[in-house]
Formats: sequence, C-alpha cells, structure tokens
Amino acid sequence: MPDIAARLRAILPGGVVLAEASGPDDLWPGEDLPGAIPARLAEFANGRSAARQAMIGLGFERTAIPMGQDRAPIWPAAVTGSISHCEGACMAALARHGDYRGLGLDLEPRRALPPELWSTILRPEELDQINDLPLPQQGLQALRFFVAKEAAYKAQYAVTQQIFDFQTLRILFHNQSFVAEFCATVPPFEKHFQFVGRCVESQLYCAAFCWLPIA
Repeated sequence: MPDIAARLRAILPGGVVLAEASGPDDLWPGEDLPGAIPARLAEFANGRSAARQAMIGLGFERTAIPMGQDRAPIWPAAVTGSISHCEGACMAALARHGDYRGLGLDLEPRRALPPELWSTILRPEELDQINDLPLPQQGLQALRFFVAKEAAYKAQYAVTQQIFDFQTLRILFHNQSFVAEFCATVPPFEKHFQFVGRCVESQLYCAAFCWLPIA
C-alpha cells in the first residue's frame, strides 16, 4: 500500500491531503453501521480512521464521520472528502470545503476486469477503444475506465446527490490524466460538462482521483 499512496500523493492537486488507515480503530459515537458483518465493519472503521488522519493533516481536530441514509459520509462543514478501500488498502482524501466542491477517490486491485462487466461499465465508444487493443491489455484498460468512473462519480455526487449508471459519464484518457464528461444533464451540471482527474498504478493497485474545484 505505501507505493500506491506515494504515487497518489504525487498527482493530487494543491490543498488535498491523502491519509492511510493506521490500523484497526474504534468507531466514534454516531458512526453506526447496523447489521454489518465483521469484515465490513473493519473496512468502515479503517476508512474513518484514515479520514481522521487526513483531518489532522488539514489542521482540523478529529471528529466523528457518520453515514447518511445514502451511505455516503457526512463530512464536517469545513471539509469535503472521499474514502476508498479494497483488498489490502484503505485511504481517504480530504480538502477544505472552500477549495473544492467534491472529491472522488477510488482504489482497486490491479486485476483485469472480467469481460462480462464491460458492457455495463463502458459506453459504446469506450468499448470500441478496448476492442482495438491487443487482447492481453483489454481487461486492465477496462479496469482503468471503471476506476476513473468510480472516482468521477464520487466527486460529482457531493454536488448533485444523484445516483446514475456508468453510461452517464464518458472518460477520455490522456496519459495519467483523464476528463470525465457528462453524457446527460444531471442538475446542476449540463450535458457535456467536463471535469478532470488523474490515475496511477502500482504492481498491486489501480487508483484514480477526481475533483471539482470551486467555480
């Protein structure tokens, strides 16, 4: 995990703090997850632990981070952020709310995305790009689209509070950077509105980070 964390920190925009879970942590009052199995509860606790470490990095006191009815974190008024966890990794990225409207972080194990998922995640033009690649590269490129879309979705959700499918966003890659474009109007964003992100990889993980600055 340290390798992917260092690579993520190198591509984050100014004012964003990335922190890793420092180990098992007790949940704070208000951080309830009713009915969760032990593994899910551990993920939840680690995510909150990472977020509190990021709060310290921003110069804020640590505080509880409850979960809303939509299962998204309820951040303190002064900050905005994103939490991501996967097999063996858990991180949080936070910034001051006055600097960014939304942040999106996604981490996934660096494994080829199964072909049976491609048509759900990829738009037709993205699927064409995958099919044009040599066969050994297709699954990993599909994973990159998935990670970028997850990060973009998290960033926009802080503003729109809207749930939609993978077809609503188009990803346009340029080396380590990408543009996320709305393919439909999702108020307050009009169709074709674009915002940016960056992606990095290590031997074990694929990660993406996306942000919406204050207009």
